Amino acid sequence: MYRTARYIASLAAQGRHHFTTEEAVRALGASVPAARAALRRMKSKGEIADPFRGFHVIVPPEYRRLGCLPADQFVPQLMAHLAEPYYVALLSAAELHGAAHQRPQAFQVMTQTNRRPLACGEVRVQFIARKDMAHTPVVERNTPRGHLRVSSPEATALELVGYADQCGGLDNVATVVSELVDRLDASRLIVEAKRSPVVWSQRLGYLLDITQQRVLADALAPHVQERAKAAAPLVRSASRAGATYEARWMLRVNVVVEPDL
Repeated sequence: MYRTARYIASLAAQGRHHFTTEEAVRALGASVPAARAALRRMKSKGEIADPFRGFHVIVPPEYRRLGCLPADQFVPQLMAHLAEPYYVALLSAAELHGAAHQRPQAFQVMTQTNRRPLACGEVRVQFIARKDMAHTPVVERNTPRGHLRVSSPEATALELVGYADQCGGLDNVATVVSELVDRLDASRLIVEAKRSPVVWSQRLGYLLDITQQRVLADALAPHVQERAKAAAPLVRSASRAGATYEARWMLRVNVVVEPDL
């Protein structure tokens, strides 16, 4: 037990707050069962946590109430351990860009393939799949444990609309987008719109219009008029009966969007 505590303390002293079971086995010179038993004892004291099987984080006293490190402080290291590309996305990315109207219940991470959500103490991580995510522009943010890859504001705005069901619905998306607009650059928005499904631009443009963001909406409208081939529903799962037609965005407006502005 004392040897395990010294090992963890030495990692923390080096500024490292993650390690694998295999690394612990080598450092402790113990068998796998013995190392796992020692780690379980440290976990029972709240000094380490296991976000993923075989991947452990050291939990400083200030985060013991969470039962884990905050997600932004271990997700980059976990994804490196898994050898998978990632970026912080959707509501979590919007929050990092300053749109903090409503803190997301889970830390949202974009990956190329589906992954089960993670629970570590009170920390929740949700994975969302996008096959072409490798081309999404990202920015880097510093955390106390390293660097975090975050989708650009423009990519975030489009993905919020594209994955509205994972973001609390269009009412919430419209609210978040309205808080994100100060970070959006019209020219970069058009570049990102061209590599995204055009229906995302149709729906985002409509939300920009109803939230009075005319400059961005006017910049996006020609792209929609050029690329959209058919009218799309504002909400795919809702009935189109009685929907009004919005010619500027080639949309069947089949729900009433009420952002909290």
